[in-house]
Amino acid sequence: MKLYHHPLSGHAHRARLFVSLLGLPHDLIEVDLAAGAHKAPSFLALNPFGQLPVLQDEEHVISDSNAILVYLAKKHRRTDWLPEEPAAAAVQRWLSVAAGEIAYGPAAARLVTVFGSHHNPQEVIARAHDLLAKLEAHLTAQDWLVGDAPTIADVALYSYVARAPEGNVDLSDYPAVNAHLRRIEALPGFVPFARTPAGLTANGT
Repeated sequence: MKLYHHPLSGHAHRARLFVSLLGLPHDLIEVDLAAGAHKAPSFLALNPFGQLPVLQDEEHVISDSNAILVYLAKKHRRTDWLPEEPAAAAVQRWLSVAAGEIAYGPAAARLVTVFGSHHNPQEVIARAHDLLAKLEAHLTAQDWLVGDAPTIADVALYSYVARAPEGNVDLSDYPAVNAHLRRIEALPGFVPFARTPAGLTANGT
């Protein structure tokens, strides 16, 4: 099994984290984004959208980080990570948050400082705090996003929330969110997301 990734991509880390949590043997293949390797014909043959991550599992090629989480949980029959209905619908709801509110909030804020994107910083930071307030309320009442154990929902949200300070999004007012991050980091097989000296982290926050 091969996982095409970039160490600074939160989407790629999402997939890498779950592969590691499952203890699956795999080869990590770093794609040089700065050199445009994700637009090379050989990579576009795997993912015509030119995006990371991509999982190649024998004859199966899966792109999109959330799709990779679902694929691996289903393939390995890990109903602990992707439970049956009705909990599956709750997990899917959080996967949608990862693709929506996370992408347009903390992930976009980090894109400004780490990759120099042209998002409006004030707008995306405000979106991030709106999401974090909702997460704080949810996680104040329970340890995990769905049920009483970690699921792929927790994996999907982790990377960009953990590195939100790199996008100048301060996490200090969200104790339940921070406790949730620490619980994920304590899981067997956890692999950290690379840090960058950007945003609030440049000041040691």
